[in-house]
Order: sequence, then structure tokens, then C-alpha cells
Amino acid sequence: MPRLAMPVVHHLSAWDGLRLQVLEWPAPEGEGAGALPLLCLPGLVRTAWDFAVLAGGIGAGRRVVAVDYAGRGGSARLPAGAAPARYGPEACLRDVMDIAAALHLHRAVVVGTSFGGLLAMGLAAARPGLLAGVVLNDIGPEVGADGADFVRRFVATDPALPDLDACIAYLRGLLPPLSLADETAWRAMAALTYAPGPDGRWHPLWDTRIAKLLEAPTPDLWPLFGALAPVPLLVVHGAVSDILTEPTVARMAAARQAAGAALHLVRVPGVGHAPTLAEPDVVAALAAFLAEIAAPGVGPA
Repeated sequence: MPRLAMPVVHHLSAWDGLRLQVLEWPAPEGEGAGALPLLCLPGLVRTAWDFAVLAGGIGAGRRVVAVDYAGRGGSARLPAGAAPARYGPEACLRDVMDIAAALHLHRAVVVGTSFGGLLAMGLAAARPGLLAGVVLNDIGPEVGADGADFVRRFVATDPALPDLDACIAYLRGLLPPLSLADETAWRAMAALTYAPGPDGRWHPLWDTRIAKLLEAPTPDLWPLFGALAPVPLLVVHGAVSDILTEPTVARMAAARQAAGAALHLVRVPGVGHAPTLAEPDVVAALAAFLAEIAAPGVGPA
């Protein structure tokens, strides 16, 4: 049975009453009963819809759940004057754990792009039993300085563009090399980045106050990466990424080896931050990784 084109949309109330939107592609009836579900965590200001292609492809036949963090996508934003700390990693991690509990998602392969991968590391420390495996999409325990500077500027900017075509042109001129093959792919990217507001202009699908959180120094994240030692791990690396750099990948591999754990790695040539997870080499690596996790005796008990 083919995957349904449209997911189930859940609106859940967070611990502080903020409304959170979650997309779920259920396993087709009669299928996926034994397949590990995927819990998909997007980038800092991206949305759950980024995983629609993955859900309809490598995720078909298994349950796929994807999250809109507070202040992003279809989830609610804070009222004016509220402290933006609610949008930070600790609060988002709590939301993800609550969402998993509310949707009876007790064990899953977590696919985390960028900020979502940092949350996956947080889950390894806070709720390790949830993790059957982790996919880190172009992220590690160190973030390249050039990439971090770009992210700060991008997140803080509301270009208030006149139409979707202007959004496409703006992103084409701004973003690093991506594996977006044609105009249709760029249009989809732009429509998941900006939306028309009451003034008729196109604004970010996130609260730009999130940028204030990026002014604080980044803590040492290597202990969180170390918490992934017992968990099967696949790293997707955009080969020209300025977020996940080659020295960090090498150090991650050495840390895993020292811990007696494997690090599966797939590189996407010519692509920056972040791969879409629809690249053929990535799809093949994901399929092999999921098959290995499904094998008896793989992963923590």
C-alpha cells in the first residue's frame, strides 16, 4: 500500500500551554508493525514538512513523526515581550520528550538535521531508552564559526519579500550549495521558509527572536556526543558544509572508535548545509543503516 500523501496533523498542548504542531505519517495498515518508527527533528528554524519526501520514500512502510518546535512552522509563537529562552534547546528537548510520550513513541530512530541533531544528542543523555539509532544530518558537537555567523544573520532577518518568486531568488543568492535540482525543488524550499503575512509580504516561518539565543557562547557538546556511544549512529555530511567541518567529523570518528562504537558516514559531494536526505547516496545509506538496526542484537537494550 503506498504512503498517504498527506500526514495526520496533531496539535498538542506543551507543558506551558503553548500549542505545538506535529506531523505523523502512520505505517500503512497491515505494514510496518515490526519496523522501528522514525522521529524526525528539523533544523533550528525549519519545519516538519522538510521530512515529507523522506516519509514517502525510505520511511514508507514505517511510522514517521516530525516536529515543529515552538515558534516555528505551525507551532505557536510567544506573545510580545516574552523571554525567547522558551525557544532554546532545553525547552525544545522537553517538548520532544513530551511529544514522544503523548504519541506513544517509546523507541525510535531519531533523524536530526542540524539543531535537531543536537537535540538527538540531548536525548541520549536525558532519555536514552528512546533511541534505537540516530542519524545526525550535517551536525556534530562543534559548529563551524563561519556557518554559525551565517545562521545568526539568517535567523534574525525578515526580508519581507513581495512574492514567492522573490523568496526563491533571495534564497538562491544566499544559501550554500544545496542538492535542489530544479525550480520545483527551490519553490518547495522557499514555501517552507517564508509565508505571506497580513501585510501581503512574505515573512519567515519562525519567530526571529530565536536569533537572540544564538548570541550566547556555545557550551561544550562533546559530553553529549559521548552519550551516543551505545547508540547506532549514521552521520550525513555535506562535503562543503561550514557547519559540520572535516576536522570535526574526524574527531567524531576517533571518539566513536575510542568508545568501541562504529560511526557510519555518508558524504554528499558539492553540498553544503544541509543535505535534504533525498540524495541517492544518502537514501542508500539510510536504507542500509535501518536494515542493520533491525538486525537481531543491534543497539542498546
